Amino acid sequence: MKPHKEQESVNSYKFTNSRRSLIYFSELGLSKKLISCLNRINFINLTPIQEKCIPLTLKGNDILASAETGSGKTGAYMIPVISLIEKSKKNKIIILVPTRELAKQILDVANLFFSKKEKFNSIILIGGESIREQTFKLKRNPKIIICTPGRAIDHLNRNSLDLKDVSTLILDETDKMLDMGFGPDIKKIIQLIPKERQTLMFSATIPKNIVKVAESYLNNPKKITIGKENNIPKNIKQEVKKVKPNEKYDELKKELMSRKGSILVFMKTKHGSDRLAKRLKDQEIISEAIHGDLSQNKRNKIIQRFRNNKFNILIGTDIVSRGLDIPHIQHVINYDLPQVPEDFIHRMGRTARAGKSGQVLTFITHENFKLWREINKLINPKSEKKNKSDDDTEFVKKRSKKDFHKKKKRIFSNGFKKNKKIGFSSKKPKQLIIS
Repeated sequence: MKPHKEQESVNSYKFTNSRRSLIYFSELGLSKKLISCLNRINFINLTPIQEKCIPLTLKGNDILASAETGSGKTGAYMIPVISLIEKSKKNKIIILVPTRELAKQILDVANLFFSKKEKFNSIILIGGESIREQTFKLKRNPKIIICTPGRAIDHLNRNSLDLKDVSTLILDETDKMLDMGFGPDIKKIIQLIPKERQTLMFSATIPKNIVKVAESYLNNPKKITIGKENNIPKNIKQEVKKVKPNEKYDELKKELMSRKGSILVFMKTKHGSDRLAKRLKDQEIISEAIHGDLSQNKRNKIIQRFRNNKFNILIGTDIVSRGLDIPHIQHVINYDLPQVPEDFIHRMGRTARAGKSGQVLTFITHENFKLWREINKLINPKSEKKNKSDDDTEFVKKRSKKDFHKKKKRIFSNGFKKNKKIGFSSKKPKQLIIS
């Protein structure tokens, strides 16, 4: 069976045959109905993460997996759990994710694996949507529940969410959930799930704190790492531009005007995102801002309009660094650096998806140069072991020169140099000489 050419599926999701293994989905023992749906969206043979994870999941193993964004990670756990549900109606799945956007993306991908005629009993539990409506849907006993930890706790407190029948727990983007302070909520949720369960933990990165969590919640897990952790995909061209803080906006405007295709601009704050969008609008550059202060309905509409190419510039905080799967994003611009170095990798992952190429531009100022060094150490550790480049050295020298003049001012007190002997000239006895 030859792989089909790349084709566009519903909901504007695009899949490609790039970086696929020689194993086909038809060889995994999946149902004919599921294979038919996979063929329809051009899922013929597996990506590397799917090749490793799907057989182990079907065997009932716990998994701790790491893979770069855009590698087919969602399919790596969603395809086998759907197969498990088909085999037994007793199986019930809960998926915990850090953001609303990622929850919606997972549900959209899951729905691609079913025919249009078939109704798929699943639900997402996220903030910003009616909790009464969600409670009503929970009474229908959904087999797959995708939720953020905070909203799951809300339903547990209302006794509207029952976890005693959960057979499989999936933690996606666990590092981000811990960074957002969801650790206690995750612990409470897991305590209510039967100990005899299957647990799958997926993330783009696996730092030490994730390993500790895995030791607590997973039973003899199979560890899977596809590619190098924190690795920059080869199809991403990265550029760094050093600018003065007061020149950032003008430089951004030049870049926006010179680039073609969809652009995602990352800001540090919600207020900064709104202010930048307004400033661009005043100069007749169409853009939209998205952040956590917007209602879920408003955020959904903005993302859908951006997905449908109604506008080409989306300005957002790190809320869209994960879970935003829009294949036509060609450029990512880091106007501000993320506070957590690992988030830089997820920002990059918003472009060059599904085997396409992309570009990432990052603005660096003397104020955030130290943070950039930390990020660069994470994504390019080998370069950090070498000497600084001439470019970096020159950048540091400029700062050093300013520091020297500041230090020089502090050295003098009342016209005299501190901690130095004071002598007198023989020719001019009253003239002080500083040695």
